[in-house]
Amino acid sequence: MQNNTLFVRDFMMRKTIYLFADMAILHAISVLLSNEISGAPVVDENKRLLGILTERDCIQVAVNAGYFDDLGQQVGDYMSKSVEVVAQDDNLMDVAQKLITLPYRRFPVVDQGTLVGLITRRDVLRAIEFKNRAK
Repeated sequence: MQNNTLFVRDFMMRKTIYLFADMAILHAISVLLSNEISGAPVVDENKRLLGILTERDCIQVAVNAGYFDDLGQQVGDYMSKSVEVVAQDDNLMDVAQKLITLPYRRFPVVDQGTLVGLITRRDVLRAIEFKNRAK
């Protein structure tokens, strides 16, 4: 960290759980629940970001099952395709501001469209704690 600036790359999670668009939605829900996470990026075989699947998206599965008795869809049918992303070299405080003003809990971190990590609200809190200890 240079000039006392915090960067996304210093606090992002590099080992992230991700999903595939052709994955069965029920399997994806199981992945979210078993890992106790509220959402995950959706990527292709080259880790290029395609979207994000959140708990909110998954609730649509329950709604469809209630109305149409259909649980056989894929992640790609429910994921949000319009995704706000950040870069590794972004200033973490700028990302923190986005987390305040936008309704998201996490941002995929991409490098030329390829997923390289994830930055969450909790990561920002860890950065605040780190900066306070460094004083």
